[in-house]
Amino acid sequence: MILVFGGTTEGRLAARVLDGAAKPYIYSTCGGAQNLCSPFAIQISGRLDEDGMACLFRERGISLVIDAAHPFAERLHANVVLAAADAGIPVIRLERRYPPQDGRIEWCDGYGDAVRKIKRAGVTRLLALTGVQTIGRLRDYWIGRDCTFRILDRDDSRSIVGREGFPSDKIIYYVPGEDEGVVLDSVRPDAVILKESGESGGFAAKTEAALSRGIKVFAVRRPVLPDGFVVVEGEITLRRAVERLMPGFFSLRSGLTTGTCATAAVVAALSALVGGEDNGMVCVTLPAGETVRVEASVLETGADYAVASVVKDAGDDSDVTDGAVIIAKVALSPRSEKDVRFYGGEGIGIVSLPGLGIAVGQPAINPVPRDMMCRAVREVLPEGGVDITISVPGGEELAERTFNGRVGVVGGISIIGTSGVVRPFSHEAFVEALTREIKVAVATGVERLVINSGAKSENAVRSLYPDLPPQAFVHYGNAVGETLMAAERLGIRHLSIGLMIGKAVKIAEGHLDTHSHKVAMNCGFLAGVAGQAGCSARAVDAVSRIDMARHLWTVLSDDDADMFFNELLSLCHSCCRSVFHDGSLEAVLIDDGGNIRYTFGI
Repeated sequence: MILVFGGTTEGRLAARVLDGAAKPYIYSTCGGAQNLCSPFAIQISGRLDEDGMACLFRERGISLVIDAAHPFAERLHANVVLAAADAGIPVIRLERRYPPQDGRIEWCDGYGDAVRKIKRAGVTRLLALTGVQTIGRLRDYWIGRDCTFRILDRDDSRSIVGREGFPSDKIIYYVPGEDEGVVLDSVRPDAVILKESGESGGFAAKTEAALSRGIKVFAVRRPVLPDGFVVVEGEITLRRAVERLMPGFFSLRSGLTTGTCATAAVVAALSALVGGEDNGMVCVTLPAGETVRVEASVLETGADYAVASVVKDAGDDSDVTDGAVIIAKVALSPRSEKDVRFYGGEGIGIVSLPGLGIAVGQPAINPVPRDMMCRAVREVLPEGGVDITISVPGGEELAERTFNGRVGVVGGISIIGTSGVVRPFSHEAFVEALTREIKVAVATGVERLVINSGAKSENAVRSLYPDLPPQAFVHYGNAVGETLMAAERLGIRHLSIGLMIGKAVKIAEGHLDTHSHKVAMNCGFLAGVAGQAGCSARAVDAVSRIDMARHLWTVLSDDDADMFFNELLSLCHSCCRSVFHDGSLEAVLIDDGGNIRYTFGI
């Protein structure tokens, strides 16, 4: 059993990750105010000391702890480490992300230091954004001075105010979503004090609002975590840590993309090039900002170059590149250029058609992996020209088992990946997972379910329904039909489906499983749609010649586009209606830039 110490944004994130396993876990909070909406969480509340934790570990059979509590919960962190060490249980710390410490801020080592510095600065009117629990700690300042505290609008918070003897007329309440400037303009303080609460605590927004108004900012540094934690930074690294420390909790193991593996090889080569330590592991920053550790081997070094390799681990995903060796040669350019340049070695395909975001004739190293490698280079070598050559021995043979040729990549594989990780799902497991998500949406009483192929389409449709909770949004991947049938079976009455053009052209033809292994774009069908819509002969011919669905956005005149896309979306709507019979159904077509272009059924 896994035990999560939550009650925070990070706690909810941990719950969301664990829910993906569809197995029970315990979610513990100090108070009972946070009601976690999860069918798998066993919720408990109450303060626990070291002995109480040890008892809980024994009684509940805890084998892994995730500490996602507030960074200033020092006593809890210490008790978790001590109790877990005695029980021989590993502990994962789901840590917040913190911006660099701003030199315009007066940093304080604890509340006593803060009080001394605030008094020394001659502050006469202070706004405290440190929470109700710090009223006692700041007593030496507010006795006899003008001080306002912002607290949560809860009875337990008001009881603390009364117990501490703080004047109730100097209390204001936190309003979710309110601009920080509203509070500052109302109170008009000389200075504010806040805790280094990280991104999820809105630290940057608070400090910027104050500094932009000429208000001095005092910040209490976050406590140093005790030793003994396995520290992770988000959903990706949390899942990978759970997979490693509690094998079998997730039925399938995640993997890494070719882009992440190539970046890891670049990092290892760079480290060898600048004389760094070679311990067999390197750190790679993923697009979302999380850091993963990857095993890498240095193969060769020279005066101005180094070569390293990484073996691709796709986890339990059925990826043709699983086990492939990805090699990176990093060479300092003798020329005066300052760019990072990419070259394709053995097994890397060449782009032969437009539309992939890479110029024709360039190696098929996609934009996101290129950006990952560029950032890795500039962290070590801020200036100077660098040449990166990526190779995959046997890549040309592997490419024959992919659809690369169909999208215009010839002679080898592509280095791809937008998230940096491979999320493994058998089709059955994926359908089970999305069904669970819809059940949660129903349980939370959402009025409309919004299903999307991914984050870009979700963000677009979310703009139509900004007040819907996160549980209302579900990603269908390729399982369009199963998602629609599950929604109807579970009683969804209002449903919106966000469609990118690549999915839309397949659904319009009647395919509710859009996986590329099962169905490809049919230009003949699309030309028929153009003719049926009344488009010009030129438009029909242009549509019949496209290589990729995204080209539809550029080959049609405005009049032809309106006729074609409205007809296409109408066909998508009809196909979806064939399995989602009851309730309202709207289809939303989104372009490659994430903009809503056409709707049907609203």
